[in-house]
Amino acid sequence: MILTKKSYAKVNIFLKIMGKRDNYHELSSRFVRVHSLFDIVSFKKESCTEFTLEGNFGCETKKNTIYKAYLLLKDISAKVEEYFKNHKVIVDKKIPEFAGLGGGSSNAATFMLMVNEECNLGLSKDDLCEIAVKIGADVPFFVYEYDSANVSGIGEKIEKFEEEILDIEVVTPAIMCNTGEIFSAFRDKFYSEFKECEAIKLYKLKSTEILKEHSISEANDLYKPAKSIYKELEKYEKKDWFFSGSGSSFFRINNGKK
Repeated sequence: MILTKKSYAKVNIFLKIMGKRDNYHELSSRFVRVHSLFDIVSFKKESCTEFTLEGNFGCETKKNTIYKAYLLLKDISAKVEEYFKNHKVIVDKKIPEFAGLGGGSSNAATFMLMVNEECNLGLSKDDLCEIAVKIGADVPFFVYEYDSANVSGIGEKIEKFEEEILDIEVVTPAIMCNTGEIFSAFRDKFYSEFKECEAIKLYKLKSTEILKEHSISEANDLYKPAKSIYKELEKYEKKDWFFSGSGSSFFRINNGKK
């Protein structure tokens, strides 16, 4: 018997830097789920001597977000470690890595939701999010399973946004953008803080309205620093296309609705 769940990608409709908190940047953003792009996370019954994770990943198991989620959950309940003595995790990867689409964060959140149910941990989504933020800034969004949400803080503040499901087309160039380097370039050459009153205005607008009123660099504070490092990104800059996260993915909305 195999248990499966879709692990969706996301795009940032806009991403603005609000300031700094310790070693993190506080942000203001709209995250939207991409229904047409997802990995599939599976639990397959099999005797395992240790936690077993299979998939085409760009890192070793112990650095994987799913493994990090496993370590945190097994500290909560012995049932988790026991469960994965008899099940292995398989991920069918479709979401490109290092692409600004949140694939690793989505995988971790999907894994947590599945474990919570399978092991009867009884954790609420708020409980799961307190754990998720320890794994990565984007993970809480995926835990809540919202189609669209306003995100702030370092990614831990999630507010559902009601709008139609968007048909999002994504193109990911074969450019592996380094998030740390892009943030460094932002701090050194492009630093500015977005005003909270302006963020509140964006939070009230539909995603299609935001994109209609902003250019690619106006919508995403990280696009110019990304382009300053990876000049080949310019080849993909087209009318009505936007940049997700720290890249390298570009996206557009098709016809406003799905």
